[in-house]
Amino acid sequence: MCSIIGYYGNKIAAPIIVKGLKRMEYRGYDSVGIATESDHQIELKKGVGKVNEVNSKIQL
Repeated sequence: MCSIIGYYGNKIAAPIIVKGLKRMEYRGYDSVGIATESDHQIELKKGVGKVNEVNSKIQL
């Protein structure tokens, strides 16, 4: 199972997306990934574990 969370706006996207991912953890996901765009480049970060664990390792 997977879910997709999106954000489009003027604020920094990563913290908003991470907050949304944390709200969905109860579904039992065991990995997380996030893609953001900056200066016409897409940056992808992903890892295995809970959102906080992955975030502390790679700073989502």
